[in-house]
This record gives sequence, C-alpha cells and structure tokens, in this order.
Amino acid sequence: MCGLAGYIPSKESSFEEMKLNGSKMIDAIYSRGPDDKGVWVEDHQSLMMSFRRLSILDLSSEGHQPMESASSRYKICFNGEIYNHLELRKSFKGNWRGHSDTETILEVIEQIGVEKALTNFVGMFAIAVWDSEKSELTLARDRIGEKPLYYGWVDKDFVFASELKAIKQFPNFNNCISKAALGNFLKLNYIPAPQSIYEDIFKLEPGSYLKVQLESGGLKCNDPIKYWDLSEVINKGYKNPILDHHEAVYETKKVLSESVKSQMISDVPLGAFLSGGIDSSLITSLMQENSPEKIKTFTIGFENSAFDESKFAKNVANHLGTNHSEYFVTSQETLNVIPYIPEIYDEPFADSSQIPTHLVCKQAKEHVTVALSGDGGDEVFGGYNRYFWSNRVWSKLKWIPYPARKTIGSVILNTPKTFIYNLENFYNYITPKTYSVHQFADKLKKLGSRLQYVYSEDDLYSSLVTQWNDPSIILKDHDESLNDIELPSHEDLKNHAPSRMMFWDSLTYLPDDILCKVDRAAMSVSLETRAPFLDYRLVELAWRLHHTFKMNDKEGKIILRKILDQYIPKTLIERPKAGFGIPVGDWLRGPLKDWAEDLLNEEKINQQGLFNYEPIHKVWAEHLSSSYDHTHKIWSILMFQAWFEAQ
Repeated sequence: MCGLAGYIPSKESSFEEMKLNGSKMIDAIYSRGPDDKGVWVEDHQSLMMSFRRLSILDLSSEGHQPMESASSRYKICFNGEIYNHLELRKSFKGNWRGHSDTETILEVIEQIGVEKALTNFVGMFAIAVWDSEKSELTLARDRIGEKPLYYGWVDKDFVFASELKAIKQFPNFNNCISKAALGNFLKLNYIPAPQSIYEDIFKLEPGSYLKVQLESGGLKCNDPIKYWDLSEVINKGYKNPILDHHEAVYETKKVLSESVKSQMISDVPLGAFLSGGIDSSLITSLMQENSPEKIKTFTIGFENSAFDESKFAKNVANHLGTNHSEYFVTSQETLNVIPYIPEIYDEPFADSSQIPTHLVCKQAKEHVTVALSGDGGDEVFGGYNRYFWSNRVWSKLKWIPYPARKTIGSVILNTPKTFIYNLENFYNYITPKTYSVHQFADKLKKLGSRLQYVYSEDDLYSSLVTQWNDPSIILKDHDESLNDIELPSHEDLKNHAPSRMMFWDSLTYLPDDILCKVDRAAMSVSLETRAPFLDYRLVELAWRLHHTFKMNDKEGKIILRKILDQYIPKTLIERPKAGFGIPVGDWLRGPLKDWAEDLLNEEKINQQGLFNYEPIHKVWAEHLSSSYDHTHKIWSILMFQAWFEAQ
C-alpha cells in the first residue's frame, strides 16, 4: 500500500521548483509509504509524479517508484496490489528486472495499452501512467473503489493524489468548500464520489479511468470512462443466472477461496481482523485452511459490554486454532483518537466506527504489515438488516395512506423511552435469538422519524441511509439542485427492492464510507488491508445468484452461512447483527460534552457563515436531555466542525 501525487503545470516551471513541490505533496502522506520515496519530473517539465512506498512485494530497490517501463515509453505510480500478477507474467512475457506487481503492470500496458490492461488486473489499485509518446497522463481506479484517487484543478494547474492533504500542499491552494458536497455530507455522513469537499477537486469513481492530454493549445482533460460497470455486471448476471442451490454454494466457495489464497501472497507478515461475525470468521477460516501455520488474528474489546464482541472473536479463534491477539481499550484511549480524526480523514467523515477501526488497525500493525478483512460481505451477499427488514416493513406500510403513516411516525417519536425499552425486552424474549434485533429502541425511533419522508420502498431505503433529510434546514444558501447524486435505476432490479439496495450500497456506501474508513484508518498507521469479498470475479458471481440464496425476510448472507457451517458451529456465530461501534451518543452527554459544546458554540458557527445555528442548537438540546438520540446528526456536524478548525 502506498501513496502517489502529481501535477501538470499550466505555465512554465523550473525542474527544481517542480521537484520541491512534488516532495512537499508526497511528504504530506508519509504514513501511506514510509519505506521509500521517489519524485520524478518529466524532461520538458510538463509533469511531476511523486510516490511514497510501503513495501509489500519485492522489498528491493527494484520496486522503487515512479517506475519506468523497459522501453522507457511509460512511467507509473501505482498504489495497491495486483493479486494475479504472477499469472500475468506467464501470459505477457517480459525481461523482468524484479518481481514486483508494478513491473508487471508496466509490461502489460507496454504490450496491450492502458485501457485493455485495466481489464486484466485482479486487485485493488489507483494508478497514474504517463505515456511519453502521446504526452498523455492516465489516471485509473480499481473496480470496487478500494484505493482512493483525487484529481482536479488548483487555479489552472491539474493536480492528482491519493489523499487531499497532498493536494493541499500544492502552491497557492485556495479552493472553496463545495456547498453541494457539504449538503450530501450532512445527508449521508460521507461525501459521495465524484464530489470532494472542495470545489474543482473530484474523486475518480470506481472502475473508471481518466485521460489528460498535453496539446499545443494546452491541456485537454476528457470525462472519466468506465471500464467496469456494475449495471452491466447485473445485466449479464440476470441473463446467466445460477439457480441450483448446490452449484451456488460450490461456486461461491471456490471463487472466494481462490480470492483469499491470492490475497495471502506477501513478502511481509500477514494476518486478519476477526470480529467473530460471519464475514471475518469465514475469511479467517479460509485463510487458516490455506496456511500450514497458525495465522495471526486481531480483535479489540471495549469496557461497555453492549459494544464488546471480543468474546465471540476469541471463541472463533480458539475453534480455528489461530494465533489470536485481543486488546482491550479503555474509554479514554478511544476518546484520545478523536482529536486526530481530521488528520486521518482529510475531508469531513462522520462514520463513528472510524474510531474503533483505527484502533484495531493500530493494534494489528504492531504484529503485521498486511491484514485481510471481511469488508464487502454485507453489500455483495445481502447482510444489512435494511435489506430484509424493508420488505417486511413496507408490506405493512404501503396499505396505510401517507398522512396516517406520518401520524404513526409522530406517535413513535413521542412514545416514552422506557416503554420502548420494555417493548424491546418483550420482543427479544418471545423471539428466537436468530431474529432478535440489536439496538431495537434506536431503530424504532429512527423508523418513526423517517416515516414522514417515505412515499415508496425506495424512499424507505433513502431515509434509512440519510441523517439530515433536508440539509437546507441547517445549511445557509443551500441549493438543493446542487446535490446531483441520485440513485440510479436498473430494469432488472425493479421487482426486488433489497437487490436495488445492494446495488446502491455497492455504488456509494461501500466505496465512499466503508472502504474510505478502512483505507484512511489503516494507512494512518502504515498498514495494508485487503478485502477478499471484493474480488470483482466474486462480485460478478454474486450477481448471478438468485436473491433467495442471499437473503429472505428474516436474515441475510444465507449462502455465506452455508459455507461457514463447514468450518464453525452455528452456536459460535448466530447472534443479532451488530455494527462495529462505540457509545458515542452517551459520550456526547458525558466526557465529550465540553468538546462538543465548544465546536457547536453559537458565535463560532455564525462566524463560519455556513450553518444556521438554531436547528443545530435544538437537536443538541434534545440529545442532551435524552428525549431523542441524535447521535448521527450531531456527529456529522461535529466532524465537519473539527475538520474545519483543523484547516
């Protein structure tokens, strides 16, 4: 795992100036690659590319970047891992100098060109390739969006980098905050691609590449082009479905096992995150099956038993015989991470599981340099509660006129918490453990607040993934038309809402929240993470499976459960799905209260000129009084405020 940065100047610059700029930009993301550094300026000073390396494959100097192709035509900066690079070396013969996957990428590009080469790569990557023959820069990102890549303009100069903090080191950076991105952030708690928090700076979307050509009249930047499109994957999957249950289980296990095996290739110590849930337990099981030695597994525990899953992870580790490490963090250790969040996530990001994610990455880094995770299992195989709850809820709501639904929502919101907690205890008492609901009261309250926005089942999904439903309430001078991120339609999915939700989550929530969270948390401590569930061949296979192999109206990831049964007893796994969380809502009323009130200070907010103070104050007062749990809404404002102050 590494970091890259570069730029194309709009006016003549000296070699020394460009090299100095490149050094400043790449040093801003030192933690992405502490092992090596390279800065390269094109002979005519038309391009600068710089790189920081975290050595994983080929630890020798032969893996140094920016790397030049054998013919000297291409120069590359590559962040990520190509898991099939050894197979590619057999297919594309070359005069190899080392054994890095970067050299393999260059040789494939040399033989068949950048566009065709991208379709041959199995892995995660962000790539910048300079073609000296065409005077053309190509930026490309992996199919699912595991590795980040930003690009855009600072004044008239074209810039690109793995993280915004590198771009902000570019001379005279003064790009304004994007109101459109801020509006979407308030809705989602993350900023969806292609937007970034700054105007004129964008995220390259997953499965895309962008060409920038230097011409006599200046610079020409084309629109990004898709080389892999999830919509097309779904089209093909529905035309060639797997309908036999035994075939589905066999093929899924085969492809997932191959993915795990390929992602275990490393020249440095490797391990796995283990929460004791279905996804991480299955990845760990397959890793141990493919390893002659005990694999290293890592988990963290918390003082608050409601958020502590370490005992489940330990039981799984003992059953599989892994070399397990668990680290119990105190509330104070968790709180100590918060001041560093703006530095780790260099644009506003408000998924509070960012904190424990950082802590488990920090723990793992003490023992390994690479860690495999179960990320993607929920989106690919239907694991989120909303997928199978939405059908049940909507089947009852759709018969109720909208005004009545709105009234029901109001009744739920005004029901005393004690009554809801008693209802939760009664529900879980009479319900089999498999179907019990984690944080029942909070989810019921959330449903109540959402009912006033729900006209259809798709609206139900949107409301469930939205925090501030109407950002114009708190955002000054907000133009709703600027929020151009819309849920795409798909003809094949029109009759199955949970599949539509999986499609939308895979396009937005997965790359822009989950994968962003893990990448920044891991890279802040120089740890590489890999996600076997996100091998694009497994994703394509999953969309060939009938949805009944993934979920029913009671549970998800059915096919993964079937495979996991071959390794681990159900009694060690079956329990209500819980997020990787911490009690942020309680902390905001306790040890974080002073910190929060300072950031939510009326004078401070009015000085910034971005937010209306009154609605924020109202939500904050309701949260402090415990009449409502506004954790997610408050956390989004606090994360923006903390980021804004850090700038």
